[in-house]
Amino acid sequence: MGNEKLSWQDHIRDVPDFPKPGIIFKDITPMLADGAAFSAAVSELAEFIGPDVDAIVGIESRGFIFGAALANKLGLGLVTVRKPGKLPADIHSVEYELEYGVDRLEIHRDALSSGHKVVIVDDLLATGGTASATVELVQKLGAEVVSCLFVIELGFLSGRKALSGTKVCSLLSYN
Repeated sequence: MGNEKLSWQDHIRDVPDFPKPGIIFKDITPMLADGAAFSAAVSELAEFIGPDVDAIVGIESRGFIFGAALANKLGLGLVTVRKPGKLPADIHSVEYELEYGVDRLEIHRDALSSGHKVVIVDDLLATGGTASATVELVQKLGAEVVSCLFVIELGFLSGRKALSGTKVCSLLSYN
């Protein structure tokens, strides 16, 4: 691969009308299936992470893929933020608005504590609802969000606005 950066668009498949008519779904599975592309994506995301980070927080479910790879690469722990009913111990939860209703995310109460510095990772930043709910959960535990990392950002949906005050980095942005 040398020093040249991959063209991320070559590893993202557009799927029209998924999950509903009018939506063009950005599918990362071709990137995941290409070992060199996946490795390069993880390495490039790792470049955004400074030395004073204590843990990676992965958002269900594709955030787990990139979050686990980053945590492993950097020798950090992985904290998972899940959909309701998936975590076995005491949890904090937060509801957030979707374009079509309300959803909820959960985190174990003992996953983080005051003074921890974390980076939140997911595959996609759209409207920012899921990511901002995750920021809220992390802050409920007293931890600090250093930044939020995404493979893809749908800039035209203005998700960064929902994360104002938080550093946001993405590998690929569609404006």
